[in-house]
Amino acid sequence: MQIKKAVILAGGLGTRLRPLTLEMPKSLITVHRKTLIEHLLDLFKRYGITDITLAVGHMSDQIKERFGDGREYGVNISYVEEKEPLGTAGCLRLIKDRLTETFIMTNGDELKELDLEEMEKVHKDNDAAATIALWQVEDPSAYGVAKIEGNKILQFVEKPKKEEAPSNLINSGLYMIEPEVIDMIPEGFVMLEKDIFPKLAEQEKLFGYPFKGQWFDTGTFERWETAIEEWNDLD
Repeated sequence: MQIKKAVILAGGLGTRLRPLTLEMPKSLITVHRKTLIEHLLDLFKRYGITDITLAVGHMSDQIKERFGDGREYGVNISYVEEKEPLGTAGCLRLIKDRLTETFIMTNGDELKELDLEEMEKVHKDNDAAATIALWQVEDPSAYGVAKIEGNKILQFVEKPKKEEAPSNLINSGLYMIEPEVIDMIPEGFVMLEKDIFPKLAEQEKLFGYPFKGQWFDTGTFERWETAIEEWNDLD
């Protein structure tokens, strides 16, 4: 793989997992005795991606204390700290100088297993500005949903009603992004899903990669329990 850098969003409040997340960041909850971040590191290491930035905010000291410089986990970890919430896109402005080539960005509260090498090929072949890893679900109403033609995303709809969803392909929370996208991000709180992806779709620069593998959202106690029961570890 050519891509060597990844950004993990680990700054969320995890309000749906309270009271647990009143004492710890949600990216440190465990599945099979490993934190969510460790499972993501396992995915990245499988493809030789070892330059990792953790975007932290809520209880950031716990994350820094746990992972340090990443050496113990076989990667190189640096941090970007949000003094106030900046959304899924805002933190990228703060580390623009680190992201001068294609990079991966992922939410830190989901478990995922997919072929990043194949996704990179789709991304490069389409000359995409951003490519979203897409997962198929029965009810997409709680997620961002893609209307897709071939690999091109024509429209990106955030949390539609089930009957109005353009497809069953949802945003799995993992993206390949070109540095030029960072120039589109204004200062302050900005969401990739609502503020940036629809613009890229209009410009015909947003593509999708439907994948088979594993994907679990751990954002609620019920979904976390499902992940513990069904997730197959990567190493």
